[in-house]
Amino acid sequence: MNADSKQQKLLERITLKPGLMGGRPTIRGLRFTVGDILELLASGMNELEILEQHPMLEKDDVAAALLYASLKMKNTVVIHAA
Repeated sequence: MNADSKQQKLLERITLKPGLMGGRPTIRGLRFTVGDILELLASGMNELEILEQHPMLEKDDVAAALLYASLKMKNTVVIHAA
């Protein structure tokens, strides 16, 4: 499996449903958002700790959240307020 197809497979785990979690990107349609995973990582938790505390998540879910966030950031313009 090449890098592009692996990335595409990961991104298939990210779902956007208007009525679910306010339309924010979620993991596999669960009530767990990409932002939730990012916040857990930012708080200092590692992947193993996240998976232990949230058994509905899978290892590829964490990777998918990071990939999704990374791709979104590449398409984001940051405007600094004066």
